[in-house]
Amino acid sequence: MRFCTAVVLAATLLSSVIAQDPTVPAIPTGTPIPGIYNGTYRPQVHFSPPQHYMNDPNGLFLDANGTYHLYYQYNPTANTAGDQHWGHATSRDLYHWINQPIAIFPPTNDTQVFTGSAVVDVNNTSGFFPDQDNGVVAIYTLNTPTGQVQDISYSVDGGYTFTAFSGNPVLTSTSTQFRDPKVMIVSFAADLTLGFYTSPDLKTWSSASNFTYPNSVNQFECPNIVKMPVQGSNDSMYVLSTSISSGGPAGGGAIIYFPGTFNGSHFTAVDDTPRFIDFGADSYAGQFFSGIPDGDDALFIAWATNGQYSQDTPTAQEGWRSTMSLPRRNRLAPNATSGGYDLITVPQDLSPVLGEQLASMADLANGTFFVDYSAVASNVIYFEANVTGVSGASDTSTLNFTIQSPISGESVRGRYSFGGNNTFVVDRSGVHGFNNTAFTGTPFTTTSAVRADGTWTLAGVVDRSILEVFVGSGVASATALFFATQPLTVFTLSTAQLPANASVSVAVYAVRSAWKVEENGEGVVVGNVTTIASRDEL
Repeated sequence: MRFCTAVVLAATLLSSVIAQDPTVPAIPTGTPIPGIYNGTYRPQVHFSPPQHYMNDPNGLFLDANGTYHLYYQYNPTANTAGDQHWGHATSRDLYHWINQPIAIFPPTNDTQVFTGSAVVDVNNTSGFFPDQDNGVVAIYTLNTPTGQVQDISYSVDGGYTFTAFSGNPVLTSTSTQFRDPKVMIVSFAADLTLGFYTSPDLKTWSSASNFTYPNSVNQFECPNIVKMPVQGSNDSMYVLSTSISSGGPAGGGAIIYFPGTFNGSHFTAVDDTPRFIDFGADSYAGQFFSGIPDGDDALFIAWATNGQYSQDTPTAQEGWRSTMSLPRRNRLAPNATSGGYDLITVPQDLSPVLGEQLASMADLANGTFFVDYSAVASNVIYFEANVTGVSGASDTSTLNFTIQSPISGESVRGRYSFGGNNTFVVDRSGVHGFNNTAFTGTPFTTTSAVRADGTWTLAGVVDRSILEVFVGSGVASATALFFATQPLTVFTLSTAQLPANASVSVAVYAVRSAWKVEENGEGVVVGNVTTIASRDEL
């Protein structure tokens, strides 16, 4: 069985942190958890935890030294959700991550640290940092036996270690459905409402307003509000997003968003129509980074899975579960058809991990393009296609791609139908390494992705067990996990019945592993074992 080596190594690593009680693993304090990152399913340019179970991204921020901080919901002792902490990783480019020690621990054995956010308190608004401008305040849900409350902790070392505020909780509740603060919106999950709060000091909070939308029926979680540029102008707008527990385009959860205006206490949407950030099955609990300079594209990372099967995926055979999405740049673009706005989402600059070009073709109109990438050590590729001359194309004009295993015949497929329907489909039903009744379906979207000048684009990253595609220069995107019994190593792209003047250029690139460079001589990623004083150099 191909997982044996990974399982043995993971068990060996775990044995080094066994607690005094031989039946319960200890949770390491002040030292990172090591991980094995060479498993068949382990993504090489997406973040995943060193061991065990991860879910929502938490506390995303960019510090003054140019370091991105990713915290995440983490159970360091099991491959399912449970004993929730804040795991922590840092990066200079959003692809090469350094696993840091666990950042925030629950205060008691019967509580858990749930989702939240973080800000750099440059002006010492909180009063925690009288002699510095890089203190970090984290605000998060503490799940207690009697309800969910909001706590804060502060960090004087730039976000690596935290001290709980002695006046916690800063927002109280007896509800079990009051959670996920993004400074400062809190979800009244079961009430399908987002509550806005204001504070003079990050410690004392007052209710300012609520937001919902007509006919909402799905539980709200993980809200965000972020300012982002409007494409083609010098303007900016706010985007309010929230995850919904069901009703996604591919079944299960998804992330919806509303463009609008925000005055610091009240958000007003341009309309009551919820829009999906991603039409795939595996995008949830996404969070935008704080600390991004005004006018820059907003940066976003989501939890790349679906709650219907997140605790059942076969990656547990390799000692870990769950993946984050690619880091994405985001802006709004006016939609000439609807009169509203679309969220444009594309991968953050891939150059830190982009390898050699494997193959390209300048004019593929009504032909087939084939690449065998079995020699790519990472088993990761990036592909792109640029189409021109498809104005007025018929509904029978199509572009298709397939990622396939020549050994097992398994495949993941995508199809775009030009013309009036403009329908894009992702189909993962052709892979057979995971048996779960919810892990089905063919996610699709209908979008006016062909520009007025007759151009259209497609880009995607295939990373061992996850596919992310970006349609029409980022007007639509899809995230889809897949678990094949054999690695997929052949990429094929074809077009059919395009107009006579249409042209298609396509290229495929190898993508280098971001984790391989972190391995020691035994193939283990040990994480950051430097001192606190040197961490600002990471």
